[in-house]
Parts: sequence; structure tokens; C-alpha cells
Amino acid sequence: MAESVPVRCPACGREHGYTAPTFPCACGNPLAPPVLTGGRPVQVLHHSWDESWVRLRCPECGRSDQWPQPEYDCACGALVRLPVAACAADSGDGKVPAPQDGAPEPTGPVPPPTTRRPPFRPVTIRTARDALSAAAHYLKWLGFGNVRLAGDRTANGIDLRGDRLVAQVDPTTLPTPLRDVECLWLNCVNEDAIGAFFSLAGYAHDARLRADRLAVPLYVLDLTGTPQPVNEAAEQLTRRGPE
Repeated sequence: MAESVPVRCPACGREHGYTAPTFPCACGNPLAPPVLTGGRPVQVLHHSWDESWVRLRCPECGRSDQWPQPEYDCACGALVRLPVAACAADSGDGKVPAPQDGAPEPTGPVPPPTTRRPPFRPVTIRTARDALSAAAHYLKWLGFGNVRLAGDRTANGIDLRGDRLVAQVDPTTLPTPLRDVECLWLNCVNEDAIGAFFSLAGYAHDARLRADRLAVPLYVLDLTGTPQPVNEAAEQLTRRGPE
């Protein structure tokens, strides 16, 4: 399992502790892209698909493959990337490239020791449909029953439903706006349900502030399909699940 490393947001200076999630190589060996110690984090202003992956070589079997570039959504709203250690990165031609300038390893949801959930197995995101599947898979892992596609998004914006649950998923490359967060909250109130929002590109600053005031759980989905809680409401939902 990867170790937690301290990283500092280049936008606001806030320091975080992050642990990279571990995923199995095709040979079965657990592999986690290591954050370069002392590497310079960078704020990602323009997110592109090609820059969201890094090629790594498995130390066990030597297989070279693409893995999601470790990134995280800071509480200030900045998307931050940390460099991967050069010893693990691979250019695909047998040569080891210089460290990439930016990419922190995404933090996987780690339930406290008191829970009895099995290890979370993420669903890699390559399409908007994958983002919905990843969010649904995570909500089932939290303990929600009967999680399914809502089928009525045009009516109220809800993407997923479950037992006393409504959820929205924003797979776009722009930060989720305030209106979408308020829409989820209104649906929660009207249906007396727990809500959760999942976004690929993070949240607008005013959306983050309103979510904190309304206690709406916000998650950011990295390309591994691992949701990262980005506010206290999401942290509590991850710890407790449906109650």
C-alpha cells in the first residue's frame, strides 16, 4: 500500500496529506504511481485527456502501461497535479523519462477500521457513461441499496437513485456550477433523501461554499473512478454510509 505524502497546493498554500490508491497490474502485482518526493505541484488550468495519463512500468513483470495521472481537487477549488517519480515512469520505448511537472496521487476512499466494507474496486473512467457507472458503484459500496439510473434527468437533473438516495454526476470538463448543487439540494428536501454530487472537473467556488452551507456531499471523480470527498459532508457520508 502506498504511503501518505504531504503535498502543498500551489494556489492557496494549503498542505494536505494524500495516499495513492493501489491498483493491480495485469500480472496481479499491486501498483501505485509514487509521488516524487519534493516534486513541485502545479495547478491544472486546462484539463486535457492526453495529459491525464502517465505510462508506468510494473517492477514485478516489467509490463508498461498507462495509469491515471494523480491529481486532486483542493478545497480552494484548484485542480492540482504532482510529478511521478522518474524511477516508476516509463516512456513506452524502454527509456525512463524525466519527472513530469505535476500530478498528485489521487486519494482513494479509505473507510475507518470500524467499518466492514470490502476494499473499494474502482471503475476506470473513459466516457461519460463510465462516470455514471463509477458513481453508482461507489454508492453501492457505501451501502446504499437499489442504486440505479434515474431515467428522468430532464425533469429534475437527477442521474442516480437508490433507497432514500438521489445523486447527480457531472462528467463535463468544466467546474460544476452553483445551480446544479442547489438543484440536488432541492431534490433531497423534496424527497427526504440523502444526496451526493460527483464531478470530474471539480466545483465552482460559489458552488463549494453553498454546498458547505447546505451540507451537500461533494465528490471529485479521478480517471481511475475513485471518488474523493472534497467537503466535510462527503467525508461524513464516506465514514458512515446510509444511516
